Amino acid sequence: MKSKKRLLIIAGIMVIIVLLVRFIGMPYMQEQTKKHSPETTVEYDKNGMDLAVSYSSPSKKDRVIFGELVPYDIVWRTGANEPTTFTTTTDIKIIDKNLPAGTYSLWTVPKKESWDIILNSEVPEWGVTILSGGKKTTRNPETDVIQIEVPVETLQQTVEQFTIRFDEHDQLYLTLSWDKTKVSIPINN
Repeated sequence: MKSKKRLLIIAGIMVIIVLLVRFIGMPYMQEQTKKHSPETTVEYDKNGMDLAVSYSSPSKKDRVIFGELVPYDIVWRTGANEPTTFTTTTDIKIIDKNLPAGTYSLWTVPKKESWDIILNSEVPEWGVTILSGGKKTTRNPETDVIQIEVPVETLQQTVEQFTIRFDEHDQLYLTLSWDKTKVSIPINN
């Protein structure tokens, strides 16, 4: 009888701890990290396309970014905090792959010479697991919609803050740049 009561007390304490972490600890941590990696949204509304990307923008701060802070050959949530989202209100093509209208999480696999770009139909709450210290993503590969590979361009000037934008040249590109690295993702309608 005494051990049953003790188990109930321990179980109750564990439930309280989990609830405190979930409803107080996580929101506090999210608020603190967003101070250092501000949320940004970029939009493109031309040529029959209505696109938006929302992401958190970390800074370089004298760190080696690719190959160290962001390891090569490992899925990255592409920014900080929640996963980056890509929204299109019309069906488009990423290179030659069809992407239906919707909102997708954007993941990348940075490599020295190229990056894999992944659009996934699920948008998880935070993007990485807390227990992994941010090293393991919460992406579900089974819900990947598109995966393409784009080449890396080495920049002459350092980009201090991770930046995503839409660029129009011979066609529309979604560009991601940080440190001395830039990748351009062709978008067509």
